[in-house]
Order: sequence, then structure tokens, then C-alpha cells
Amino acid sequence: MKENGKTIAAIMYDFDNTLCTKDMQEYAFIPGVGMDAQEFWKKCDEIKEKHHMDQILAYMYVMVDSAEGKMLLNRNVFHALGKSVELFDGVASWFGRANKYAEKKNIKLEHYVISSGLKEIIEGTKIAHEFKRIYAAEFFYDDKGVPKWPAMAVNYTSKTQFLFRINKNVLDVTENDALNQFTPEDKRRIPFRNMIYIGDGLTDVPCMKLVKVNGGHSIAVFKDGNTEESNKMILDGRVDYTVPADYSKGSELEKIVFAVIDQIAACDYTIDLHLQHQEKAKAEWNRKRNKAE
Repeated sequence: MKENGKTIAAIMYDFDNTLCTKDMQEYAFIPGVGMDAQEFWKKCDEIKEKHHMDQILAYMYVMVDSAEGKMLLNRNVFHALGKSVELFDGVASWFGRANKYAEKKNIKLEHYVISSGLKEIIEGTKIAHEFKRIYAAEFFYDDKGVPKWPAMAVNYTSKTQFLFRINKNVLDVTENDALNQFTPEDKRRIPFRNMIYIGDGLTDVPCMKLVKVNGGHSIAVFKDGNTEESNKMILDGRVDYTVPADYSKGSELEKIVFAVIDQIAACDYTIDLHLQHQEKAKAEWNRKRNKAE
């Protein structure tokens, strides 16, 4: 589908270790409750194993439990924690550059986050405004903004539902009927071939694979030269490319994404040509049939 004559394309991002340099809790929250990262994540694993909990629900519980008596927790505090998040090189200017390049190709480029991290912290980062939607774990808050219960837990398998939401333009997470209804491929707002998924690890594999096998492109990023996991993903056929998590102008990541945008534009052009020829043939066929009658 097109909007105002433009092709629609989307880049979906994981957040932790993809756009920011480590797990978002490690910048300010964990030090703020008097713990170190290893201690915090060990406690999350212990809670998960002991109570057979989903790992996302486990870390959300540990955040609330660890903060008791040490840090006031409310929505505003989580947003403030987002200000401490450090981004990889080039991320701050990345969206403007990518959008500008896509615009030259007559493509409207949209950006989405699909993360197992905490939505409220992401909302507090300086790039939050760049995303059309942020899909991530979040709390239910009372009237005073205090977290009372998990509202959304996004784990590695549930991430895939958001690809279909973007694909079908059913962006409201409370709307399930429209999401599950059959939608012909040519009626879906953003086809998978117009999608790029960028992530860093095994929790992204279901999304990476889903995008890749449906004609889109998946990119695994790595940091500090640690290529073991990303190399395994490309050798296993789960991603198309592996690159350093560097979003700077002229970076390898930028070159790949811009090349994919070129491909999306070319594909869309050839589809338009096909439809034009199809309509022309149909018109000629009908004209000859009408004369024969």
C-alpha cells in the first residue's frame, strides 16, 4: 500500500545493546538501589527459577522489590532514569539521516521499538520522539503514578506479535480482533518485504527470522568486536547482515540500511510496472472481447 503516493517502510529496533550500550537498568536504576549489575541479574534469575516466572516479569518484580526503602518508584522517576541511558555512536542523528535518504527514494520511513526493556525508561530517553510506537514491558500505575502490577511483558516470542501489528496497521495493543482477522497481503499497510529488523541477540531471533523469511531484512549488531553470537546467527540463516553497533554517518550499518532502502524502492517500482502492464492487458482483452460480441 501507498500513502500520499509514497511507499511505507519500517525499521524495528530492539533497544538494550542495540541502540543503547548496555541493559537500561544498569545506568542509573541498579546503582540507585545499591546493587551492581551482576547481583541484580542474578537475583532476577533466582526469582525466575524458584517461582517458574517469565524472565521479564521476574526482572519487573525485582525492580520494584529492590527499590523498596531505597528509591521512590513512579512513572516520572522511570522517565528520569531514561535520561542516563547512553546511546551508541551516531544514534542521535541516525533517524534524521535515514528519513532524509528514504524521502529521496519516495519512501516514508517509520521507526518502532520492540524491546523487552521497560517502556517508561525508553520514553525518558532523548530519542523517544523518533518512534511511531514503543512496544516494551510496562507497569500498570495507580492514580499517583506508582507501579502496582505489570501491564505488559514483552519476551522474545511475544515480540513477534508487534511485527504483525505494524504489518496490518493494528497498532493499539488492546485491539486483538482486527489483528487476528485475515487481511490480504495487498491490503496490509507495511509488507514484510519493506521491513528491517535490527537487534543484538538471541531474544531477537524470532523477529529476525520472521522478517527475513517473509522477504524483509534482519541485521544483527555487536559491540566491542564481540562477533561470536552475531556470526552464529548469520551462519544459522537467522539474519542477513552482522555489523558493529555504530550508527554514524558512513558506517557499515548506514550503508546496509541505505542499500536496503534502495532495494525497497526498486521492488516497489517494478511492482507498479507490473500492475500497469496487467491493467493494460486487461483493458485490451476486454476491448477485443466486447468487439467480438
